[in-house]
Amino acid sequence: MGSFYALIDINQCDDNMLTAKRSCVVTCSGSVRMLSGYKPMSESLRDCYRLLNVQENCSHNEVKEAYLKLVKLHHPDSGSGADPRKFIQVKEAYKAVVRHIAEKRKTESDERSDDEEEQSKYIAPQHRQYLSFEGIGIGTPSQREKQYRKFRMNRATEQVLDYRKQKLQDQELENTMMVKDVRQSQKIKITQAVERLVEDLIQESMAKGEFDNLSGKGKPLQKFSQYPYIDPMTHNLNRILIENGYQPEWIVQQKEINQTIRKLRSDMVGYRRKLGESLTLYNQKQWNLKCEQFRDDIKQLNKMVDRFNLIVPLLNRQMLHFNPEKELAIILKEYSVVLEASKATSEVMEKSAERNGTRVHRKNSLFSWIKLLLK
Repeated sequence: MGSFYALIDINQCDDNMLTAKRSCVVTCSGSVRMLSGYKPMSESLRDCYRLLNVQENCSHNEVKEAYLKLVKLHHPDSGSGADPRKFIQVKEAYKAVVRHIAEKRKTESDERSDDEEEQSKYIAPQHRQYLSFEGIGIGTPSQREKQYRKFRMNRATEQVLDYRKQKLQDQELENTMMVKDVRQSQKIKITQAVERLVEDLIQESMAKGEFDNLSGKGKPLQKFSQYPYIDPMTHNLNRILIENGYQPEWIVQQKEINQTIRKLRSDMVGYRRKLGESLTLYNQKQWNLKCEQFRDDIKQLNKMVDRFNLIVPLLNRQMLHFNPEKELAIILKEYSVVLEASKATSEVMEKSAERNGTRVHRKNSLFSWIKLLLK
């Protein structure tokens, strides 16, 4: 125990001596820097301080107050104490003093930061006992060493378990891939066997002459008779799409445009028939309003035509804009045709009604004559 405490005292003495040496080095180095950065003040700068009537270690605020006082006194417009030459000297002196104070502050701040850096360089870390054993454990060094050994053992055990687990997973994955490869090879073998069997049957039938008297020999297949030079895969894909109701976007938009213009025309013709053959002043206003609405609808329809022309793949399939005036002329022409057809229909119905009435009159007269005879 005595030797242990003596060792502790020796270590503490060594630490104290080391700290004293480092503080001495820091102090000496700071003094050397201060001496090396010291610049003697020039005589002109001292004259500037004297002119402003301030001390050499004064602050910036004191220099500013002295400068303002002298400027007010010697300004050319100040009155009795006006002295332009003195005013210019005071101004130049103020600039020189302010520049000197700024340089002095900058030098002091640099020296202060260097001193702090030097002091922190020689400070021993107080937690150096925790830098060993990866910072594991608490207590005395022997206790921490035991805890660190236990930690390393547990970590090694976990790493071994992880390695074995990963190895088993890789092996299981490899076995799964082997099983898949075996199944895939079996499927390939079965497919190849079926293909060989079919090929053998075809060759056997051709050897017997069963393909010599076919009705379509030397002609394209019936399902490609409409397009004999198209690729079979492309033909089948198009057929499947058509059977399932697929249509390209430009075809759908073309149908929509045609349906819209037909609906607009039929609505305008029906509205014109509703107003009657001869238009009154009120009906004429209503027709004009309907025509304006029709023109707006045509503008919207022309926007659909623009979108259609952007996506249509063929140039000859593009559409022109609908002209509302031409469309109104077509509508009025359709209305006149419908009006003439309705007039012709009404005339035919009237004639048929007259014929039916004449027949009924004849029948009535015949019945009345028979009744007279019977009486």
